Amino acid sequence: MSFSMVASHSTGKVLKDVIFGASAACNEAIQKYGADKVTNGTIGAIMDDEGKLICIPTVEKVLRSLPTNELAAYAPIIGLPAYLEAVKNLTFADNKPDGYLEAVATAGGTGAIHNTIWNYSEIGDSILTSDWYWGTYNVLCQEAGRKLETYELFDENMNYNIESFTDKVNTLLADQDSLLIIINTPAHNPTGYSLSEEDWDKVLDVCKEHAKGGNKKITLLVDIAYIDYAGEKNECRKFMRKFSNLPENIFTIFAFSMSKGYTLYGQRTGAMVGLSSSKELTTEFLNVCKYTSRATWSNINRGAMATLAAIDQDKTLLAQFEAERDAIYQTIKQRGAIFMEEAKACGLKALPYKAGFFLSIPSSDPAAVCDKLHDDLIFAVPLKRGVRIAVCSISAEKMHGIAQKTLNALNLLKVNNKIFTSN
Repeated sequence: MSFSMVASHSTGKVLKDVIFGASAACNEAIQKYGADKVTNGTIGAIMDDEGKLICIPTVEKVLRSLPTNELAAYAPIIGLPAYLEAVKNLTFADNKPDGYLEAVATAGGTGAIHNTIWNYSEIGDSILTSDWYWGTYNVLCQEAGRKLETYELFDENMNYNIESFTDKVNTLLADQDSLLIIINTPAHNPTGYSLSEEDWDKVLDVCKEHAKGGNKKITLLVDIAYIDYAGEKNECRKFMRKFSNLPENIFTIFAFSMSKGYTLYGQRTGAMVGLSSSKELTTEFLNVCKYTSRATWSNINRGAMATLAAIDQDKTLLAQFEAERDAIYQTIKQRGAIFMEEAKACGLKALPYKAGFFLSIPSSDPAAVCDKLHDDLIFAVPLKRGVRIAVCSISAEKMHGIAQKTLNALNLLKVNNKIFTSN
């Protein structure tokens, strides 16, 4: 383009979303061959065995029963009070850490990440996450004038790579006075990995070491979008107690989403929960994030917030809802287990999958592997370092055989199936 009307910082921006691109290719195949012949492992949404989108029945019932004013009226910028209280309870269950807490409603979990990047990192600074990551993290950083740096998520034994994490934190904090670290756990997108309590001990030890002296600031953004499909609700939240009474120059933010746990993807309803040993700093969190919300989307979906609050306040509805969601969790768990068992049997190297919507296979040429899988009408997402398969959207019946066919594609293409260093 020889002439542009946009501002210099917006010149050349083109969104190339590989996830929705892969989904579009899958939909074309469905139109041509029929849904029963095609395996859709592209989109992070829960599908039933017939390939139809699942909405948790109790959620749908409560949403549809709301009076018009709860659906159509503006909500407060900060969020409905009952919603914010519910979010704090649901984020931690019985594992609420000691400290001061505040919550702000956001436009989905993505909004929580956006607000955190804008308010808790300096323009031009680097933000740290793992080398296997949700690609939108990078889009959000670039849009805000930040850079995304990565550490290697796994070591040679497929354990959490605390050495790589430590090295990257040391390097970045040698050049920056503050550092925002994004950790997506449990049920990480795109690998399905979850940090153990021991992993968290090591991560926090690194952060506390840098916090000594008070001249460095660290913000931990814990992206818990998939936590409700990571296991028993209190067991998979036990790690949250470790954030109690941290030094005041370590601030923790939890990114909460209704998209997955409540199957209300398109309602774009989430929240950010700030935690600190300092009441003053959580008040600051409340003020700056409310301000950024007003300057970005103003307020969010009142109906979805009212739905969550209504379910949380009714013990019968809550029990019914949790039973329905647990049944879905068990379905996804079964689908993931089929792939991992067959991968082990045929010798396909897959990354450690603990739970969640996705699992991943390392590859030196992910795009070529995904294209080859199209021959078998299997559609997955090519990432920078491997192939992502959405177990949430593939029936158990269709899951059988995918591991072997993925290995066949790797072998035919002579593509490496090892984990590669990212830097």
